[in-house]
Amino acid sequence: MAGNDRSKHITEGVSRSPNRAMYYAMGYEKKDFDNPMIGIANGHSTITPCNSGLQKLADIAIATTKAAGANPQVFGTPTISDGMSMGTEGMKYSLISREVIADCIETCVNGQWMDGCIVIGGCDKNMPGGMIALARTNVPGIYVYGGTIKPGNWKGQDLTIVSAFEAVGKFTAGIMKQEDFDGIETHACPSTGSCGGMYTANTMSSSFEALGMSLLYSSTMANPDDEKVGSAAESARVLVAAVHRDLKPRDIITRKSIENAVAVIMATGGSTNAVLHYLAIAHAAEVEWTIDDFERMRKKVPVICNLKPSGEYVATDLHKAGGVPQVMKLLLNAGLLHGDCITITGKTLAEELAHVPDVPRADQDVIRPLDRALYKEGHLAILKGNLSPEGCVAKITGLKNPVITGPARVFDDEPSAMAAILADEIKAGDVLVMRYLGPKGGPGMPEMLAPTSALIGKGLGESVGLVTDGRFSGGTWGMVVGHVSPEAIVGGTIGLVHEGDSVTIDAHQLLIQLNVPDEEIARRRAAWTAPAPRYTRGVLAKFGKLASTASKGAVTD
Repeated sequence: MAGNDRSKHITEGVSRSPNRAMYYAMGYEKKDFDNPMIGIANGHSTITPCNSGLQKLADIAIATTKAAGANPQVFGTPTISDGMSMGTEGMKYSLISREVIADCIETCVNGQWMDGCIVIGGCDKNMPGGMIALARTNVPGIYVYGGTIKPGNWKGQDLTIVSAFEAVGKFTAGIMKQEDFDGIETHACPSTGSCGGMYTANTMSSSFEALGMSLLYSSTMANPDDEKVGSAAESARVLVAAVHRDLKPRDIITRKSIENAVAVIMATGGSTNAVLHYLAIAHAAEVEWTIDDFERMRKKVPVICNLKPSGEYVATDLHKAGGVPQVMKLLLNAGLLHGDCITITGKTLAEELAHVPDVPRADQDVIRPLDRALYKEGHLAILKGNLSPEGCVAKITGLKNPVITGPARVFDDEPSAMAAILADEIKAGDVLVMRYLGPKGGPGMPEMLAPTSALIGKGLGESVGLVTDGRFSGGTWGMVVGHVSPEAIVGGTIGLVHEGDSVTIDAHQLLIQLNVPDEEIARRRAAWTAPAPRYTRGVLAKFGKLASTASKGAVTD
C-alpha cells in the first residue's frame, strides 16, 4: 500500500467501493487494490520528432511499474511543436500548451486519485507543463525526458533545426546556393528527439536533473539510443519507491533546489524561456522566487559549457563529455550548488554526485573548468528601465558588445517585421520593436526564431537590436531582449514607442531605455487606447484573459 495518508485513502476507498467494478473491466484483480495507482502521463504523438519516439519509453515505464508492484494508469497529454509552428499563428499555442499540459495532468491525477505520476515528454513546453502539474498535485512524481535528437550533417557541418532557420536569411541574402539550402533543410533533423542544442527542451530537462526531479544523465541521452529506454525503466522503479517513501515534489522543489536548477541553466548557456518557466514552476510549488533572483544567480555562476546556439556543440556532445552531472560536480566543488538538497532517489544531490570526477576530461572542449569559463558571469541578464520597469530578459552570450542605441523600427506583428528583414529594409544600427506579442497581447507570447534567424543569416545578428514583449526560441542568439513587461496590450511603455525613437539596450548597465522625455511618454500614454483582442473565443481568448505578466511567469492561476 502506498505510504501517504492520501494514498491509503485512495486504495482503501477503491477496494471498498463499487467503483472497483470498472477496474475489473480493465483486468484488475482484487489484490491490485492494495498497490499504488501510478499515473503515466504519456506525451507520445506523431506531431513532432520531439515526441514521436516516446511510446517505447511509456511501454517500458508501464512494464517496470507493474514489475515493481504498482498499477500503471496511462493517459495522454498534448504537445505543440515550436519548430513546426514557428512564424505562424500556430506559434501562439505553444506557451498555452504549457498550461494545457499542466491542466491535463492535474485533472487526471487528482480526478482519478493517483498515488504517483511519471511524466514523459519531449517538446519544449512538455517539461515545464509537466513539472507545474507535479508541483500542483504534490503526489510523488518524476520527469522522464524523451531525449535529444542527434545532430544532422551537410557537407561536413553539424546541423540543428536552427541551421534551417538561419539558412532562410542566407538564401534570401543571396549568399547561399539552392543546393545548400535544400541540403540543410532535409538533413537538419535526422532522428527522433528534441532539438539538439542547449535550446529550451534540453535546457529544461538539464535543469530537472539539478532540481532533483529527474535521474542523473537522463537529460542528454539521445532518444534513439537504448540507454534512454533503460533510464525510463529506472525512473519508474525510483518513482514507485518514492511513493512508498512518501517523497513528494514539494519536498524536493524548494528555493535551494531552484537555485541549483538555475545555476545549471546559467552554466550551460540555457534558454531565455527558462526564466518564464521557473517563475511558473516556483509559483506552482509555492516557493518564493522572483525575476530578480535570476539576476542574482547570473552574477555568481559562470558559463562553462560551449553549447549551441552561441557555442559550438550539441547535447549529445555534452553527454559524451560527462553530461549534466559533470557540470554539477564542478559547480558543487565551487560552492555554487546546494549539495544537501534531496532528490527523487531519496539521496542528496551531493550523494548522487559522489562518483562524478572532480575535473572534466582533458580530451573534450564542451565542459570547461571554472578557471577557463567561456564567460565569468551568466548569460541571462535581467534588464530594467522605462521601457520595461518590471524587467525583461536578454541573452548576452556570443556578443562582442551587448550595447546598442539606435532608431526604433516598430512592428505590431511578426509577419510585417519578417517581411521588412527579408526585403533588406532593416539596417545595421536599427532596433526592431515587436509588440502586442505578450501573454495577453499575442495572445500566447509567440517566439521570434524566424526574424532573429533571418537577421543572423543576413549578417545583422551583432548590429541590430530586437526588443519584444514576446519570447525567443532557445535557439536564438544575438542582440535580443524579450519578455518586456508590462506588455503593450496592458499599456506598457513598449506600446508607446514611435518609429524612429531612440532606444538603448545596455547589458553592461542592465538597462533598457526609451530615450524620450518623461513628459512625452506621459502624453502618449494619455492618448493611447488598447486595441481590440485578436481572439474572442476558444483557448487563445481564455489565455489572453487569464495570463499574468511575463515577469511573474505568464501563469493562469
